[in-house]
Amino acid sequence: MILIWLFLHIFPLLNPLDSFAVSGNNFPDDNGIILINNGNSAYRIIVSRKANEIEKKAAVELQKYIEDISGVKLPVKRDSRKPREHEIIIGSSNRLDQIDLDIKPGYLEEDGFAIVTSGKKLIITGGEEKGTLYGVYTFLEKYLGCRMYSSTIHHIPESSLITIETIRDIQVPIIHFREDYYLDVYDQDFMNWHKLDSHREEWGEWVHTFHRLVPPETYFDSHPEYFALRNGKRNRSQLCLTDSNVFNIVVATLEKWMEEKPEAQYWSVSQNDNQNFCECEKCSAINNREGSPSGSVIAFVNRVAEKFPDKTISTLAYQYSRSAPENLRPAENVNIMFCSIECNRSQPIQVDPSSTSFRKDIMDWSEITDNIVVWDYVIQFQNLVSPFPNLQVLAPNIRFFVQNNTSAMFQQGNREVGGEFAELRAYLIAKLLWDPGLDSDSLINDFLNGYYGSAGPFIKEYIDRMHVSLQESGKNLEIFGSPIDHKEGYLSDSLVKIYISLFDEAELMVAESPELLERVRIARLPLEYAILEIARAKGTDEGGVFTLADNEWIPREEMTQRLTNFVLLCNTAGITRIKEWHTTPDEYGESINNLFESGMKKHLALMKEVIPGINPGKKYSSGNPAVLTDGLRGTIDWGYFWLGWEGEDMVVTIDLGEVVEVNKVSLGFLQDSRSWIFMPVSVSFSFSQDGNLFTDHVRIDNDLSEENTNVTIKSFEAGFDKKKVKLIRIHSVNRKVCPENHPAAGGKAWIFADEIVVE
Repeated sequence: MILIWLFLHIFPLLNPLDSFAVSGNNFPDDNGIILINNGNSAYRIIVSRKANEIEKKAAVELQKYIEDISGVKLPVKRDSRKPREHEIIIGSSNRLDQIDLDIKPGYLEEDGFAIVTSGKKLIITGGEEKGTLYGVYTFLEKYLGCRMYSSTIHHIPESSLITIETIRDIQVPIIHFREDYYLDVYDQDFMNWHKLDSHREEWGEWVHTFHRLVPPETYFDSHPEYFALRNGKRNRSQLCLTDSNVFNIVVATLEKWMEEKPEAQYWSVSQNDNQNFCECEKCSAINNREGSPSGSVIAFVNRVAEKFPDKTISTLAYQYSRSAPENLRPAENVNIMFCSIECNRSQPIQVDPSSTSFRKDIMDWSEITDNIVVWDYVIQFQNLVSPFPNLQVLAPNIRFFVQNNTSAMFQQGNREVGGEFAELRAYLIAKLLWDPGLDSDSLINDFLNGYYGSAGPFIKEYIDRMHVSLQESGKNLEIFGSPIDHKEGYLSDSLVKIYISLFDEAELMVAESPELLERVRIARLPLEYAILEIARAKGTDEGGVFTLADNEWIPREEMTQRLTNFVLLCNTAGITRIKEWHTTPDEYGESINNLFESGMKKHLALMKEVIPGINPGKKYSSGNPAVLTDGLRGTIDWGYFWLGWEGEDMVVTIDLGEVVEVNKVSLGFLQDSRSWIFMPVSVSFSFSQDGNLFTDHVRIDNDLSEENTNVTIKSFEAGFDKKKVKLIRIHSVNRKVCPENHPAAGGKAWIFADEIVVE
């Protein structure tokens, strides 16, 4: 009821920068409290003789931090002792019976708290779960100046005098499910300090559960009708949600899981991570009636939820199911996990022109249910260690979701160690999840100055310049993008020079502090990564990775040294991945070194004409066939220097311009099965001197398993003895669709090819 009241009475009055948490004000008072004075204190900490573990911990933490600040250890006593004037009352003590806090019973809910002074007493009490502990940590941070910047970096001021003025600070969070998905955040002390409460322990299953509820390896061969009909054929990638047996199996599986984990409240019944929803007659009839494929999803999940009235059944509003059904309503015990994967991150969702349909979708869902978890994505997943200037949209986006009936939020950052400003992002998001109305710029300044010391202002200028330059460029910021996308925008040559200068100044400011200097250099890693990636894209152009020496293209020494330093510092910082699913720093270094070693070597096909028999897709390298002979090798980043064919074979002819002697032809292919990219089934080479007759057909079969999930580059090559040819035709056979054991089984498979080398 408190949430409904807030929406009706408080939200319409809020300024965008006002606090969303229910919070009181601090009123100066000449008769304030002196807790510590020159190593002495009249105060003791009081807890109930019936105190729970949270209240006991809150008292001990307050005692510890006050001692760390002042050197004075306040005694912790039970409330069975006779009251005194100078007391700090923690939790639900009997002392509160004599103090009118003017807080209605139940108002603080689970996690809310009150920090109140009454005469010479300080009271910190809270809701039935962690409220009191959250109140203590807020008191330490807000009133005593303590900080926890990361799980290992804290700031505790030292002072022989601790005074506080009159306080009435009451806070109840608007967002009840607060998950800040960074690896470091899962340190329990950090979570408690920043009042993060994901309730993940209450989830029996999380997301993308169709393949576990009805395993295709168990049922597909004998009952293909249980699975999605796509283009007239059943495939394993999704379920048919109107098949009665599918419903019975899902219910039976859930019953088994719930028996094994009876304490779990939330159970996900949700689509697999692909677009292949069922197109059978019955499913299509529901979807057509509801105006969205979410129709068959909600119809199915509502039926499941009816079987488990005491549990919450969660499902996804994601990609094909993102739009709400027009007529159906989620059952009361159905949770909607609404995902923002497609959104642009350069502007707040509320004002971004490209987010019009997204705004409509969240508003439509919020009109039919108040049981929504927003799954928001806040980093660049394809390039985890890369500049990603979205810090200024985090707060307005969170506020937008709250204003649209969302009281639960999963902010997906980096599951790996590190990433661009990982500590800052985790800190900022944590603060905003508790109170979305906070001023993010003030929070960023506070963090930067505390975490980087005197280098903080220079790093802040770097952040601000990059954000302003992104806005001026007018380009969107994508979570699966690359720094190369913005080499004419916020990562232009002129701006990169400014960024380098700012970090040089930042390093000089902390040169005498090895600890701070290392933090600044780690913060610089994304800039170094962007420089390397953009130079790779430029190739032999000015500022590229290659330079001409003695009529040969060789790697620039500056770039080889940058790469060495980048990999070394990544490993020093413990960074585990450069990309979401793969690529350690060492693997990245090896990939770029391979480019350096094999890059711009002269060969017979260099810059020669490529004639496609089947046109490549335009999504990668703009579908330009010249990519195959431009001299630039592809790396494990398949977004650049690769040419792709989706669901079709690759057929190209290379015109060498004249008849020449050829000894070897080779061509590189890439496999990244998580991204639907597979090796060709086979690669065939044939040759011609006149363009009419192609002979000497040579076929090479693939020997790399389709189940290999490592990102792999493999060369297919054929050797000869001075074969005279003018044209070379290459036919690479695409497997056409993802294999049956793949999450996107039945979806179109890609083949990616790079440089064709003729020697």
